[in-house]
Amino acid sequence: MKALILNSGIGKRMGELTKTKNKCMAELSQGITIIDWQLELLQREGMKEAVITTGPFSDALMEHVTKKHPGIHVTFRHNPSYDSTNYIYSIALAQDVLQGDDIILMHGDLVFEQSVLHDIMESKASVMAIDKSLPLPEKDFKAVVEDGKITKVGIEFFENAYAAQPLYKMLQVEWNLWLEEIMAYCGRGERSVYAEHALNDISSQINLEPFDVNARICMEVDNLEDLERARGLMEGIIVTGKP
Repeated sequence: MKALILNSGIGKRMGELTKTKNKCMAELSQGITIIDWQLELLQREGMKEAVITTGPFSDALMEHVTKKHPGIHVTFRHNPSYDSTNYIYSIALAQDVLQGDDIILMHGDLVFEQSVLHDIMESKASVMAIDKSLPLPEKDFKAVVEDGKITKVGIEFFENAYAAQPLYKMLQVEWNLWLEEIMAYCGRGERSVYAEHALNDISSQINLEPFDVNARICMEVDNLEDLERARGLMEGIIVTGKP
């Protein structure tokens, strides 16, 4: 199993912060960035290998991760077209190191507690994180659940849907199907859509189950308000080191 962390976005909604650094380098606590927290929890759960896609400020991100997290082997893949493509293309650029394993996929701005990651990694099925306790967001990911299976993921779905977060465990066979469809999209020049567009096209071929985090911490940091909320939620957890 290996982790795939998507960090090739610009992060426009973060204002001045992302004019000088990648969004994942925002601090949750003094000296602890989002990417630090993600990699720390992955290592606590026994993860030995990760793939990180990069976009703006790639060199600074690579230097930070390499120096601060020597305990996990990280392969970086840079997307030079980060300002004109979506992460579907970043995944395609890393496809050579994403085959032959189960995958834990997450966005680089995702903040979560250890118990969420633990349960996702322990799942025997391919799963995506949802939270039935939350109202449906207007502009963020939602997962359509039918007969216990996720059939669509996107911002546009509201019927039979739940709030969802870009945290997945994909079993190898099902991940390979998604990756193959991602490559087909990019081969046709469809490089500015969500990777979930490709997932939706093959949803009938895979078994992707919803995993309810049940009001535990699992959130994306899309803007400065989200960042302050995440800092508040994580304050005691990071200080004490509790999962």
